[in-house]
Amino acid sequence: MPTAREALLDAALAALGARPWAAVRMVDVASAAGVSRQTLYNEFGSKEGLARALVRREADLYLRGVDRVLADRVGPAERLVSLAEWTVRSARASALVRALLTGCWGERLPAPRPLRPPGAYSPVPAQRRADAGVPGPAELVATVRDRSLAMLEKELPGADSVELARSCETVVRLALSYVTAPAPETAAPGAPGGTGHVVHVRALLARTPLRPVSPGP
Repeated sequence: MPTAREALLDAALAALGARPWAAVRMVDVASAAGVSRQTLYNEFGSKEGLARALVRREADLYLRGVDRVLADRVGPAERLVSLAEWTVRSARASALVRALLTGCWGERLPAPRPLRPPGAYSPVPAQRRADAGVPGPAELVATVRDRSLAMLEKELPGADSVELARSCETVVRLALSYVTAPAPETAAPGAPGGTGHVVHVRALLARTPLRPVSPGP
């Protein structure tokens, strides 16, 4: 059973799917979650605090998915392909993830606001983390790149770290190009090669072999 905090975040996300954030009312969020408005304010402090927590949760869910695909028991190149697929799929499914990755928030979304003033700390640990802010697009790309690089360096000892890092970042940025400028999906489901971004990622990795460097004499 979800906690009151999770139920409130779920209710806020559902409300955001139906109307712009400016039109979302705290009393309606509390009612949909089945808790009192006081509980809502105890958890988040304000509507701005709720927005920060909602965006923080979406960022965390995306990054947990990144960790999941990078831990899959397939070859390193296939994991990077899965990473691109996860990035595109997540951005298409969640307007908040798309905004986090691109920096394009729009009028319907709760764009990051100035954080709590110094000294105004929430008594709720999860809210203190949310109030610390969310990563911008460049920071998020760097985080995904670094996590991918850590996986590759473990799998491919002796490989050129600079080249591996470049490949990781290029894969993420290629996926983001399909988020900002989607291409027609012409491949049939299950067809060899996959959809446009998958085909391009495979082509990129084919030109950058991901294999260990043989040790010298």
